[in-house]
Amino acid sequence: MGIIGQILLFFLDICFWIIMLQVVISWLIAFEVINVRNAQAANFVRLLDRLTAPVYTPLRKIVPPIAGIDLTPIIVIFAIYLLKNLVVRIFLF
Repeated sequence: MGIIGQILLFFLDICFWIIMLQVVISWLIAFEVINVRNAQAANFVRLLDRLTAPVYTPLRKIVPPIAGIDLTPIIVIFAIYLLKNLVVRIFLF
């Protein structure tokens, strides 16, 4: 059972870092550090959007942006934290 828990924790860590990367990239785009007219940058942004869209889209229907700030990454990160705690309690102890 321990190996299953470790695999799930690894998967949740990857999800966390993908979300963090998307948040940082969105800030860099907003502050015009990254130019999305560059083909490589645009492809990378599209890849991140495709990876996170299945999680963000249902949440965005429930939680709209507040004062122009998208709260869905915060909610997903909090959910990942809760899932990691649950996995540790179930599989590793």
